[in-house]
Amino acid sequence: MTDGERQTMRDGFDDFVRSRSTGLLRIAYLLTGDRHSAEDLVQEVLEQMYVKWRRIHGMPEAYARRALVNRAANRWRRRGRRPEAPLGSHDVAAPDHSEHVVVRDTVVEALRALPARQRAAVVLRYLEDLPVAEVARALDCSEGNVKSSVSRGLTRLRSALEPVTTTTERGRA
Repeated sequence: MTDGERQTMRDGFDDFVRSRSTGLLRIAYLLTGDRHSAEDLVQEVLEQMYVKWRRIHGMPEAYARRALVNRAANRWRRRGRRPEAPLGSHDVAAPDHSEHVVVRDTVVEALRALPARQRAAVVLRYLEDLPVAEVARALDCSEGNVKSSVSRGLTRLRSALEPVTTTTERGRA
């Protein structure tokens, strides 16, 4: 590989990181429910992509989404085998008086309560606004599986968020 080809490859990767890192961080945050874990997850995926950049043809964003979902699932599996140690007072979110932050935190908590597959399907389908076919590719499953996972996930989210929406609507009346 010539120096010019290497530079072009680096420029392409740099452009991808600049244009998509915020979106990838959002996906990772919604998959993990934790800002620090999300940042670590994105960093790991970008490192993996940099090494393989020449072989990732045409669809680096799809590759990144799938890698995020796979790595997040691996973390869920590892955490499932080993109980998470509480951090005492550091494990509790600081109180915030902003209604929007409270609602966002409640939604993130509701997403955390979903099984990994349902969470990934809901995040990619509705929060990333991807078509069902693309979500199916990212999750390596059928479109029907995506639809049923999304349906079950939304049902669980609605029941978990029902008290929040009722309280919010009452506060505005």
